[in-house]
Amino acid sequence: MPYEPPTHTVERSLRATTGAKIVAGVDEVGRGAWAGPVTVCAAVTGLRRPPEGLTDSKLITPKRRTTLAVELERWVTAYALGEASPQEIDELGMTAALRLAAVRALDGLPVRPDAVILDGKHDYLGTPWRVRTVIKGDQSCVAVAAASVIAKVRRDAMMAELDSVADCTGFGFAANAGYPSPVHKAALEELGPTPYHRLSWSYLDAMPRWRHLKKVRLSAEAAALESGGQLGFDF
Repeated sequence: MPYEPPTHTVERSLRATTGAKIVAGVDEVGRGAWAGPVTVCAAVTGLRRPPEGLTDSKLITPKRRTTLAVELERWVTAYALGEASPQEIDELGMTAALRLAAVRALDGLPVRPDAVILDGKHDYLGTPWRVRTVIKGDQSCVAVAAASVIAKVRRDAMMAELDSVADCTGFGFAANAGYPSPVHKAALEELGPTPYHRLSWSYLDAMPRWRHLKKVRLSAEAAALESGGQLGFDF
């Protein structure tokens, strides 16, 4: 099924309405996984014509996606990646972990963007960033699509490398990238979670043998009291 190629329409709008000169597209991968980090890519592309076939990474075959990521890394004006670890996800919750990973990516760019195009409908970045959320931005916006492909390929490669780690043998990370799958579930039930698993995830509720390992994240109020600090913004 053919897809409309992404455009610079949103970026042009941001430039015209806000005066932004540098606009970054931001997308994440790994949000729904049981294991591994959540990875965010921030990409700046300018208004140049993108490589042929660019679209949401999930709509591209793995082979083409890998080739396209190499092209994109040379083609973009700049890009940077940020991650939040499974432990950070357990401690902070996914929304705050996404923000942490995104800020790390944006801070990794050589120049701070004037505005950010964020895939989806929820602004998990917030102030002081100037954010425009775009539903299916990874299909419609060039910079977000580029970020989508780079993030997906980088995280998949990292998860595939875990297949050679002793603790992770049998979990099928090279095929499932830490997402739910029959192989992943069977290995979890037999072997229990690895140091790369998210222990606050509900999959442990269905595994009586390992349920005692589940971590319960403190509420914002409890965390503030425990740390002796003031209650901050709960992302």
